[in-house]
Amino acid sequence: MKESESNRRKFIQGSAAVAGLALLAGLPKQTLAAYEHLPNKTIYTGPEGNMISNPIAPKIRFGVININHSHIYGMVDAITRGGGELVSFYAKEPDLASAFSKKYPQVKLALSENQVLEDPSIQVILSSGIPDERAPLGVKVMRHGKDYLVDKPGIITLEQLAEVRKVQKETNRIYSIMYSERFENRGTVKAGDLVKAGEIGKVIQTIGLGPHQINPKTRPDWFWDKKRYGGIICDIGSHQFDQFLFFTGSTSAQVVSSQVGNVYHPNYPLFEDFGDVVVRGNNGMGYVRNDWFTPDGLGSWGDGRLTILGTEGYIEVRKNIDVGLPDHGGNHVYMANQKGVQVIDASKSPLPFGELFVNDVVNRTETAMSQAHCFLATEIALKAQKNAQVIPLKLS
Repeated sequence: MKESESNRRKFIQGSAAVAGLALLAGLPKQTLAAYEHLPNKTIYTGPEGNMISNPIAPKIRFGVININHSHIYGMVDAITRGGGELVSFYAKEPDLASAFSKKYPQVKLALSENQVLEDPSIQVILSSGIPDERAPLGVKVMRHGKDYLVDKPGIITLEQLAEVRKVQKETNRIYSIMYSERFENRGTVKAGDLVKAGEIGKVIQTIGLGPHQINPKTRPDWFWDKKRYGGIICDIGSHQFDQFLFFTGSTSAQVVSSQVGNVYHPNYPLFEDFGDVVVRGNNGMGYVRNDWFTPDGLGSWGDGRLTILGTEGYIEVRKNIDVGLPDHGGNHVYMANQKGVQVIDASKSPLPFGELFVNDVVNRTETAMSQAHCFLATEIALKAQKNAQVIPLKLS
C-alpha cells in the first residue's frame, strides 16, 4: 500500500513538472526573458536554444551589506544557484547601490545596516566591503545569530583574526571567506577532482601565481592604502594559501620566507605591487607569487596559474586565459601522468560551492569548507604579510 502511494506521488510530481515545462515553453519570448532573471530558478536550454525556467523553493534567505568590490556579484550568484534567495541589501555609497539595484531589481534596498542585520528571516549575510571593515562586520553578523560569507581578504590583521575566532567559537556561526579562485574557477575545481581521483599520486608541492591588472583610474582611495586592504600577500595571496592547503591536504603550516615591495609605483607609497612566499605544511610544500604587473594587452585581468606537483605526475591550470591556444579561453587543465598527457577544457565543469554552502547553513555541516581550513589559510597569509622582508628594489 505504501509503495503504491509512493509511486502515485512520483507520477503526480513528474506530470506536474512536465506540464510546467510545457507551459513555460509556450510563453512569449519577452515573458521568458523576464522570468529567467527571477531568483532561485534552474535554467534549462530547449532544443531550439530557448531558455526554460523551473522554479526551485529557496532553502535559505540572505542579505548583503557593503559592496565595495565587484566580487559581490559572483558571490550573490553562487549562493542563488545553490538555493538562496536574496532579500535585501545595504550600501553606503549611492553609486554602488544603484549599480547593484540594476543587476538585482527585485531586491529591496535597506535604509541601514541594522535593518538587514535585524531581519529575522535572513540567515546569511554576504559582504565585499572595504577590507579593514569586513571582520568587524562579521563579528556583528555572528552576534546577530547569522552566518557570514565575505570576500577575500576576509580578515586583514592577526588581532582581527583572534577576535573573529573567539566570537565564532562562542556563537557557533559560520564565518566563511569566498576564495573564488578555487570555488568559482571551473579549471581549479576540475583539478581538485583529478587530484582526489589519484591521477597524479600524492601531492608534493603547489605553485600559485596571482598576477593582476592594476587599472589605476578605476581604483578607490582605499585600494592604495595597506592599512585598508592589508598588503599584497594578505589580499591576493589568501587565494593561493587556500589552494595550497586544499591540494596538499595540510592541516598545519609555517612560512619559510616572504617578501613584499613597491618596486614601480612611487606615487602610491602605501601600496605593494609585488610579493612572494615559500610555505611548508605538514603534508606538502608551496610557493606563492602575487603582483600588479599584468599588461593591458593581455586581454584578461590576470594570467592566473596553478601548478600541482605529485609523485605520479603534475597538473597545470590556466585559470583565466591561455595565451597558447587560439581562442585564448580560460579553464584549461593540463595533466601529465603515467598514462600520458591530457589537455582538458573545464569550461563546463560544475561549480558546487554555492549548493554546498547553502546546505551547510541548513544542516550545520562543513562540506563547502571547514572552519579550521578557512581560518588557517587566513592565518598563514597574515603571518607571511606581517613578517615579510621589504624589497629595497625600485625600478621607477
